[in-house]
Amino acid sequence: MEQHAEHRRSDTTRFRLVKFFAYTSFVILIVSTFILTMVISQRATTVLMKVYENDAILIAKNLNHQVFHYFTLPITQIYGKPISLREKQQANLMDKIVRTTIHSFNIERVNIYDTEKGQIAYSTDKSMVGLTGRGGMGYRAALEGKHSSGLLSREPAFFGTWFMDFATEKKLRTFIPFKAEPPYSYIGILGVFELVQDLTEEYESIVKFRYLIFGVSLTIMFLIFLALLLVVRKAEITLRKRALEQRVLEDQLHHAERLAALGQMVASVSHEIKNPLGIIRSTAELLSEKSSSDEVQAKLSNIIVEESGRLNEVVTEFLDFARPQEPHFRDCRLEEIIQRNLAFLKSELDKRGIEIKNGTLKSKSFTIEADPEQLYRAFLNIFINAIQSIGDGGQVSVDIKEEGALYRIEIIDTGSGISPENLSKIFNPFFTTKDKGSGLGLSIVRKIIEIHKGTVWIESEQGVGTRVFVALPRRQDGGGSMLDGLPDYQF
Repeated sequence: MEQHAEHRRSDTTRFRLVKFFAYTSFVILIVSTFILTMVISQRATTVLMKVYENDAILIAKNLNHQVFHYFTLPITQIYGKPISLREKQQANLMDKIVRTTIHSFNIERVNIYDTEKGQIAYSTDKSMVGLTGRGGMGYRAALEGKHSSGLLSREPAFFGTWFMDFATEKKLRTFIPFKAEPPYSYIGILGVFELVQDLTEEYESIVKFRYLIFGVSLTIMFLIFLALLLVVRKAEITLRKRALEQRVLEDQLHHAERLAALGQMVASVSHEIKNPLGIIRSTAELLSEKSSSDEVQAKLSNIIVEESGRLNEVVTEFLDFARPQEPHFRDCRLEEIIQRNLAFLKSELDKRGIEIKNGTLKSKSFTIEADPEQLYRAFLNIFINAIQSIGDGGQVSVDIKEEGALYRIEIIDTGSGISPENLSKIFNPFFTTKDKGSGLGLSIVRKIIEIHKGTVWIESEQGVGTRVFVALPRRQDGGGSMLDGLPDYQF
């Protein structure tokens, strides 16, 4: 028993761990999904910036070539004038060259910084011309001949989060040095180009892609979690079912142990009673024969004989319950066994005015491999109970049906019935509602039927009658469970 309890505790602990693992796994999967989504979206953002930065560099190189050859050289060498974008003619020429170069490209704004004050000398946005100090580190890196890019948001970062970016605008600002081209490369850096690209739509696509990845991953994780929950739920149901089965088996084992101990005691006591009881009976019979002239003594002797006979029957029942006889199986006919019972009880049935309905027994033959004497005794107990329940006047019907590999015998009486509280106890040894009786009749019936690998159950309604069902396999093969193929009835 301790091993069974320990086993149950081990199973309970194991499935609790599985349940904890399911919930923990779900949390870990959500966190992992979130991190994975962030990594993927960040990687996509980096790739996007790199692509547009490369585009900006290519555009800037082209812009460098166009401005140097079609603006710087003509103004300084052909016209012999110093570069001054304050002059309307030079400003218009620069604007024409820049806008022609960036036409059809995703460039929102182009700024050109001078190399001395960091002032915006030219901008496609006229309002920015003349502003200083807006280049920052990108401007300083360009003066050193390096290019750089940075992502700008219209709103500060604290208005959103890394995952849910609420910025309404995303722009890429690229700084590229404006260099003199061969054969004038010795001149060096002439200024700094600043190209601003609006990536709001592209960045929104990345954010949507981020949400899509997270949503799909979360859905998959949730489905996995549901599958884990179903497994855990199934495991819990299995555990409860196993625990219930174990409790039933333990109860049956305890019951069997108690019955075994009781049977040993009953067998011992019955054996000790049976021999002296036989002597008492034979002595009483002898006294009855010798005292034929004394009427009172003869009457008392007959009472002793009668009561000792009744006690002998009770003791015999005790012995049969404690030490059931080994069955001797052979082919026999079920209807003949029942007809023998009815023939033996005919005088009692007639005396009480009880009608027997047994049409099936006369119309068909039911061959079975069984011990006919033990079955005879089992059915005899059932019929005696039915007769005692009916009293005087009533009906007992007997029917045999074929159900697959089984014979089902139904014995129905119109007696007083059994109360619901007693119905669950009727197969318990020594339980009886009669003034006389050992309470072993139905216990012996069940033992005999179970020896034949069958089952017996009872349905009853007080004031209406009782239905006794006995299911027996057609032929014994020495294997299998006694409940194989039988319906699951609760006694």
